[in-house]
Amino acid sequence: MENLYSLSAVELKKMLEAKEIKVEDIVNSIYDRIDKVEGLVNSFVELISREEALSLAKIAQENIDNSKARALEGILVAIKNNMVTDGGKTTASSKMLDNYEGVYDATVVKKLKDAGAIIIGKTNMDEFAMGSTTKTSYAGETKNPWDLERVPGGSSGGSASSLAAGEVTLTLGSDTGGSIRQPASFNGVVGLKPTYGRVSRFGLIAFASSLDQIGPMGRRVDDVALMFDVIKGYDDADATSVKVEEESVLTEINNGVKGLRIGIPKEYLEEANDDIKAVINEAVAKYKELGAEIVDISLPHTEYSPSTYYIIAPAEASSNLARFDGVRYGYRAENFDGVEDLYIKSRSEGFGDEVKRRIMIGTYVLSAGFYDAYYKKAQQVRRLIKNDFDKAFESVDVILTPATTGTAFKLDEPKTPVELYLEDVYTIPANLAGLPGLVVPATKVQGLPVGIQLLGKAFDEKTLLRAGKAFENVVGKMELANL
Repeated sequence: MENLYSLSAVELKKMLEAKEIKVEDIVNSIYDRIDKVEGLVNSFVELISREEALSLAKIAQENIDNSKARALEGILVAIKNNMVTDGGKTTASSKMLDNYEGVYDATVVKKLKDAGAIIIGKTNMDEFAMGSTTKTSYAGETKNPWDLERVPGGSSGGSASSLAAGEVTLTLGSDTGGSIRQPASFNGVVGLKPTYGRVSRFGLIAFASSLDQIGPMGRRVDDVALMFDVIKGYDDADATSVKVEEESVLTEINNGVKGLRIGIPKEYLEEANDDIKAVINEAVAKYKELGAEIVDISLPHTEYSPSTYYIIAPAEASSNLARFDGVRYGYRAENFDGVEDLYIKSRSEGFGDEVKRRIMIGTYVLSAGFYDAYYKKAQQVRRLIKNDFDKAFESVDVILTPATTGTAFKLDEPKTPVELYLEDVYTIPANLAGLPGLVVPATKVQGLPVGIQLLGKAFDEKTLLRAGKAFENVVGKMELANL
């Protein structure tokens, strides 16, 4: 039973139900794996002890034995370090919140616990979810399990790397401009950014409130669908939560894509390198073989997505992070002369360079004289980007695009902030339009994973996951990184 850490949640559930294994077997297998590889990848910032996990496993096993198993009974889950949990630190991987301990559970955490999941720890991330490398973390950088000299992506890098390394079965990430999907592609795992408002954000430390969305990550499309069914739904505690008719996304996941219309936007291939273009062309060929109808579409305002996003997101970050001033909570400078000096020193010392950069950008575009020129104009372009998608979805059911411009790059590769921002060129549009996006592993290029991205209509995650499952069935499952 030593390879239980490599199995999917769906596979483990079946084995538990058949009494072939016990929950404690899963815990021991995964903790043995963590003992072996965590020192190499640094996926976690906090981890409960094996003993505590085994005590939770005992409760889960009793439920299974008494035929009271819930959806995720006995499945080990890790949470990104920007979702509040009752007890234990939630720091958003920032010095600013280094000593913050939650006094309640985020809605998604509560739902996971209610479904029987065993939450084993918090995963590393870029500070306040600002970055695409997980190098801006106050807890140190996370490494890509496929090549320890490369980034795992970000900001949900720890969530993705822990899956690829076999340290956990399911994880939660958050996605503001691609922070679930880019790491999923870099690590060879599956990541879903749900429709904005589909999953409660209550208890998520805010970065950009009109863009942030929590989503599931796993090694199989089935697993992500299973977890999504648990965490989705309306929440009174979240003012942006949307009431929609809820039904399981698993009911049609194996229905294939015959007759499904898949759109290919010409604009999305312009920035990709030849390897990524080849991956997309191969994916198109596979979908044709499966009976899908391929339709050429245009999303003409795509080129404005990064510049639009990097005005709106920093503006909202500037507003959201204003609360961290050293007065009520968060890091507080020790030596200061007056209230203003307290603010300046606490924020200067508590925030990292990337967070300070984005706060300054956001404050600038919201300032008098520049609001209309930048922020207002960016919101107008955001509407044009959404209109492009609305028009495209009149003729297609799903849109197929690259997930990233290339494979995971080296940790020490010199990249300017603008070059790093452009890493999100394919993922940002879905956040601006509030649409769901799914990344599924496609292949490996020079030994490194590459995924494809599928974009869907608002609140139509069911079709998105169905298309992803059909593709996964053809290309086969991505194995764990060989550590």
